[in-house]
Amino acid sequence: MGKYFNLNVNEYIRVLKLAKTPTWEEFKQVALISGVGVAFVGFIGFIMYVTMRPLPP
Repeated sequence: MGKYFNLNVNEYIRVLKLAKTPTWEEFKQVALISGVGVAFVGFIGFIMYVTMRPLPP
């Protein structure tokens, strides 16, 4: 675990103190972008399914 796992609680506390709750506009923007990404990946999967379905095994 050595150099990749260095548990320093003070660093985590510092990050949590700097973090803030997003505004409603920021939240809506992130939710919209995430939703579009999920829909895009789902659409690509659906196109692959429709394309591969008629092929014999």
